[in-house]
This record gives sequence, C-alpha cells and structure tokens, in this order.
Amino acid sequence: MKKEFMIGNSKIGGKQPVYIIAEMSANHNQDFQQAVRIVHAAKAAGANAIKIQTYTPDTITMNCDNEYFQTGKGTIWEGQILYDLYKEAYTPWEWQPQLKEIANSVGLDFFSSPFDHTAVDFLEKMDVPAYKIASPELIDLPLIQRVARTGKPMIISTGMATLAEIDEAVRTAGAAGGREIVLLKCTSSYPALPEEMNLRTIPHLAQAFNLPVGLSDHTLGIAVPVAAVALGACVVEKHFTISRSIPGPDSAFSLEPEEFQSMVDAIRVVEKAIGEVSYTVMENEVVSRAFRRSLFAVKDIKRGEEYTKDNIRSIRPGKGLAPKYIREILGKKAEEDIKKGTPLSWNLISAR
Repeated sequence: MKKEFMIGNSKIGGKQPVYIIAEMSANHNQDFQQAVRIVHAAKAAGANAIKIQTYTPDTITMNCDNEYFQTGKGTIWEGQILYDLYKEAYTPWEWQPQLKEIANSVGLDFFSSPFDHTAVDFLEKMDVPAYKIASPELIDLPLIQRVARTGKPMIISTGMATLAEIDEAVRTAGAAGGREIVLLKCTSSYPALPEEMNLRTIPHLAQAFNLPVGLSDHTLGIAVPVAAVALGACVVEKHFTISRSIPGPDSAFSLEPEEFQSMVDAIRVVEKAIGEVSYTVMENEVVSRAFRRSLFAVKDIKRGEEYTKDNIRSIRPGKGLAPKYIREILGKKAEEDIKKGTPLSWNLISAR
C-alpha cells in the first residue's frame, strides 16, 4: 500500500496539503443547471474536488413499501420509502460526463461513489480519477473488489464499521489490486453530533493500517473538520450546497459557499501551523528574546565594590547574563566601574 499518491493533479497523504472534497449529493434537486452552479461555487470556495453519487433507485434498492423499505425513526428522512428517497436524490447518469467536463475545465477533480457494478462500468468509461466507497458499502466486498480492479485510488468511508470490518475491506481491496487507499473517519448520522465524532480514531486508523486517513463529516459547521486536520486528517469531505434554504434530502447538513470557504481557509492555516516537532528558535522569535530577563546593574557600581541585591537585579531586556547566575555573582566584586543600566557579563565579575 502507498502512503502518498496522486488523485488527478493533487498528491494525497504525507505532508501534502489537505485534499478537500465538496460532496454534491442530492443538492442539485434534479436541476442540471443547479448542479453546474454547485460545481462553480465549489471551485470558488476552495475545493480540490467535486464528488457525486452514481446509482438509480433500481440499482440501490427496489420499489417496495413494506416495513423493511421504510427509513428508520430518528433520521431526517423518517417516514419515506427508500425507493422514493433515492428517486428524489439520485444524480441522472446522463448528466455525469458533462459535469465531469465542466468540473475539469475549472480545475476540479470529479469522481463518484458507485453503488453497484454497473455504476463502476459507467464511471470507468468516463475515466474518473478515483472512487469513493460510501460507508454503507464498506461491507459490500464484491463492489470493493470491482473498484480495486480498476487500479484507481479508493477513498473508503468507515461509518458504522467495526475495526474488523475495516480490516476486511482493506484486505479485500489489496488482494484485488488496490494499492492506493485513503480511509475516512465517518459518523453515519445526519446530521452527526460533535460528541459522536471520536476524532482520536483518525491517528489510530493511520497507525493500524499504515494508510492515509481523512474525515467524511456530517456535523453542522466547520469546527470538526478543522480539528480533524490537526489530528492528522489529509482528506476532508463535506456536503456542499448553494443554500440550505433550498429544500432537499441533504441540504440541512450541507455547507453553503461562504461557510465552505471559511472551512478551507481555516484548514490551510491549521496545516501550516502543524509543522513538525521543533524546539528551535524561529526566525520571527529572535527579536522577542529581548523580552527575556537578564542581570543588569541597577545602580552605579565602583571597581572592587561587591555585587548585592541592591545594585544588580533580574530585569528585562535579555541582554545580560541569565538570571540563574545571580547567586553565583552576589558577593563577588566588580572588575571595573559599571554604570547603572549596564548588562552584566563575565568580564565584569572579578575573579579575585
């Protein structure tokens, strides 16, 4: 497995800049022009990639309204039949090649989450640069095998998955030829609560699998993805919409352009600030050394006069001997006349 690799024109992992994905999902509201506006807005907001989902209602579920096919209680989609939900949310396949062309023309990578083998076949004809495995599909090992056999980078979300399930998915991908894998920490609730995110899992995943790790985030706001970057996330995926005032299945937990831009800006600051383990004095710190304390003559001192607590003190600026030497100097004599305000140095201390 590789720890750094390319997606489109961007290098992923290691000390590379965080790769930021705007997830369009269902926020196009079945309007192609709205989808195009989302692509352009994502670019303006600082995204590296736009991601969609490739399925139809019939490839992801079946048209059945018994109790098994109704969305569970406690979700924002409660009471809907799965087939109807996906009919509202899916991205028409005939749009996707043109959306990729538009995204690429403005400098965005464009790829998708496939939900069955026909979607992979379709996306391969489009020559997408990578694939996203959605959290619910992590246990669909035949799908993972099919995607891995393309040889393209795989971004695998881990929402709801146990460590053993993640291990099985990674091993399955590797055995099928997948060598470029990013794992995304994810909490699969919509919206997710910050207290359910457990971001400390990010460095643990990186250590456990020796792979790049990022975050697929469904919380409200931008604090969680920014914190994830501080913990080592090299990829951040966030749902993106023109406006939450436009109703849609995913609108409520999506970021608007200004919010997304604020997230990107904060991430770029944090990735600079992370740096590396260092105890050296930074270039811009040098002038601040003046604000350290040091030993100064606070009265005129004659040659041969003893140093006392009355005539020397530890004060700012840091131009003299370090304060730790004061006990060694007290009681010794001045080597020469010293004016008030002179920083002490060893040549002013008599050896006699």
